[in-house]
Amino acid sequence: MKKLFIYYSHSGNGELVAEKMKEFGYDIRRIKPKKDLSKKFFFAVMKGGFLAGINHKSKLIDYDNDISEYDEIAIGSPIWNGKLSSPINTVLSLTNLCDKKLNFILYSGGGSAPKAIKKLKNLYNCQIIELKEPKKYLDELDKLNNLN
Repeated sequence: MKKLFIYYSHSGNGELVAEKMKEFGYDIRRIKPKKDLSKKFFFAVMKGGFLAGINHKSKLIDYDNDISEYDEIAIGSPIWNGKLSSPINTVLSLTNLCDKKLNFILYSGGGSAPKAIKKLKNLYNCQIIELKEPKKYLDELDKLNNLN
């Protein structure tokens, strides 16, 4: 069974998750937006939160939406303003996830994302794992051991 982890990361939390997913046998596909957020935390939070709040879809650099060779897909997204990041909104709109075993891994400073979880549960039959700042709390990565 081939597995793929598709993720976006602005602050580095997604990279830590990707390293762990690679250990679990996932191929890795990092998403890169054409216009990324500011490196300054305050401006990144403000703009990212606004874009997520309006369910914006970012333009991506060379995104390959062909997942036909994979049986299981995991998608990693930071949580902005309680919602999925705008680059991941784009992935969801461009990628046919039907007939795939699906997991979402959400990483955020707040540690809880009820709006994002509600959206995902309404759209997909999936497992959702929430991580609170894996860069700061490395033991949060242990939750990934619960992937079915």
